[in-house]
Amino acid sequence: MSKREFSGKVIKDKNNKTIVVLVKRRYKHPFFGKVVTDTKKYHAHDEKNKFKVGDKVQIIESIPYSKKKKWKVVDK
Repeated sequence: MSKREFSGKVIKDKNNKTIVVLVKRRYKHPFFGKVVTDTKKYHAHDEKNKFKVGDKVQIIESIPYSKKKKWKVVDK
């Protein structure tokens, strides 16, 4: 099974080696047919603390780093 990838915007970078990424997803509602925007926050591992608030980042599924942190930032 392949790992999921999302792109989003950093909304918090206060914690050490951790950022919070807001991911917006648009999809068509299965019954009503309207386009729905869904947002979700993900805690991602940032080893070198190089991403700041407002940066666009790409995150990928990884091993669990802690209770909430199961994603890591992909370096480009």
